[in-house]
Amino acid sequence: MPDTQRLRSAILGLLLALFSIAAAAQTYPSKPVRLIIPFPPGGSNDVVGRMIAFQLSERLGRQVVADNQGGAGGIIGTEAAAKSAPDGHTLLLISSAYAFGASMYKLPYDPATAFAPVALLGTGPVVLAVNAKLPVNTLRELIALAKAKPGELNYASAGVGSFQHLASALFKLQSGLDIVHVPFKGGGPAMMDVIAGNTQIAIGSLIQTLPHIKSGRLKPLGVGSAKRVPALPDVPTISEAGVPGYEATNWWGIVAPAGTPRPVIERLHKELSVILASAETKKRFESEGGEAAQMSPEEFGRFIASEMEKWAKVVKEAGIRAE
Repeated sequence: MPDTQRLRSAILGLLLALFSIAAAAQTYPSKPVRLIIPFPPGGSNDVVGRMIAFQLSERLGRQVVADNQGGAGGIIGTEAAAKSAPDGHTLLLISSAYAFGASMYKLPYDPATAFAPVALLGTGPVVLAVNAKLPVNTLRELIALAKAKPGELNYASAGVGSFQHLASALFKLQSGLDIVHVPFKGGGPAMMDVIAGNTQIAIGSLIQTLPHIKSGRLKPLGVGSAKRVPALPDVPTISEAGVPGYEATNWWGIVAPAGTPRPVIERLHKELSVILASAETKKRFESEGGEAAQMSPEEFGRFIASEMEKWAKVVKEAGIRAE
């Protein structure tokens, strides 16, 4: 084939590909959209995912189905999303667990390349809370008690490698305290054990912990954000209360399989931005102890990379190994 024919053929192929992408974006979505939530119902990922799915359905004019595919610390659902067609009809809700998964497990996908960032949805700091009967009322008093009784105070988590575990490990590293990790199979059982007084300390997401604080069954001593949160305005940050520089914030976002057409990513980001800017969504996040947040897809990609780097250091320094 002469060079001119090859060139014409290549140009024609490129034009057809561009036309196909543009056409797909114009007709998107052409069927219901599946939002995979890689954790069981009831946790913060499920709360955020279902809230967004409902509102995104209204914006897209097609049903967005929340599909819980829990197991293996989020790996099962994430792998299913990674293997899905990159056409925008399968999306994945990710959280901070996505950022430290690569440091904890041998993954069947590459978290750095398997997905295209779409949008950050919101953030929610951890809160350090203790059993209501523990004789401390401030973080400094807890630190003093732990130093007076090394190895005697316990902290509960949702399991080895969970966000609760890593946030607690970061606290332990930065405070220099000798406190003992007690892992459970899930955040619910961990929280109930602290409430019962068998373990004394819980560092968990504010969304999960807030109901128990409001009921008086847990006593909050500090939040893991850079500033105080509206849901607990009188509770200082952990950094200002006794562990300078401490920050541990859970977050939630949406990604799509790598190769999803850019126009589809832009459409999704546009609709999600409208949702996140609404007073209803902001109020819902605040009522759950979180905060709606927005970033461009590029900014969100850089944020994910920075979180992966941060938690990889914690996993290494704390010597955490997946079970």
